[in-house]
Amino acid sequence: MAILASLHPDVIVNGETIPAAAIASEAQNHAAPRGKPGIAWRKAAQALTIRALLLQEARRRGLVPDPMELAPGRTETEDEALIRALLDQSITLPPITEEAMRAEWMKDPSRFRSAPLWDVSHILCACDPRDEAESAAALARARAILARLGDDARGFAAAAGQSDCGSRAAGGHLGQIGPGDTVPEFESALRALPEGGMTPDPVQSRHGWHIIRLNATAPGQVLPFETLRPRLAEALEKMAWARASQAFVAALARQSVISGASLDPI
Repeated sequence: MAILASLHPDVIVNGETIPAAAIASEAQNHAAPRGKPGIAWRKAAQALTIRALLLQEARRRGLVPDPMELAPGRTETEDEALIRALLDQSITLPPITEEAMRAEWMKDPSRFRSAPLWDVSHILCACDPRDEAESAAALARARAILARLGDDARGFAAAAGQSDCGSRAAGGHLGQIGPGDTVPEFESALRALPEGGMTPDPVQSRHGWHIIRLNATAPGQVLPFETLRPRLAEALEKMAWARASQAFVAALARQSVISGASLDPI
């Protein structure tokens, strides 16, 4: 970013200078395609320009910061509090109507489903993943079991007698589980399996190496509008707030003199 800083000028917003060094620091918080650091730079310059516009307007109105506690040990900075106060004062959203919520739901009701259920079996070769020798031995054992397995559920249940999980007494059967019921590494592998499928290679988790079989899937059910009303209202309110805040910033920019940055979409 130091090279970019030498290639790009400072940004000036209504006479206030945002140094290239500040933009370079901010750019680390913005994603960009590999080999295109200039995009991260432009995003950072845009973000700091918007911040400057909002702070200038808040101070012009004489707003006084009143930082809020966001979480235990995390309190707004004075600048964050000023921006929040300005937006609270400037943006008024119309009520979200029943018609708007129903229209959003009707775009594609299948987007809104209850969580799926998976009927799962597994074989665990337990180890401490931090112990390289122990992990390698467990992986070798899992691969040997996998090599002897057939595709049918009966063969899997028999092999599960070698599992280090208590489910071996049930042929490795874990029953029906849903999102969040297992560790993320296990669930990620499970989601990639077709119904009746088995992981082609052992999957590592914090507990060891797993061979996973997805016996069946029960897709989540489409949720009725009445159940979704609070979620739809919240989503539409967030969308409306985003549009209104963007329009507010655009209005400030039209009244300002800005050099070195653009607020056009990136």
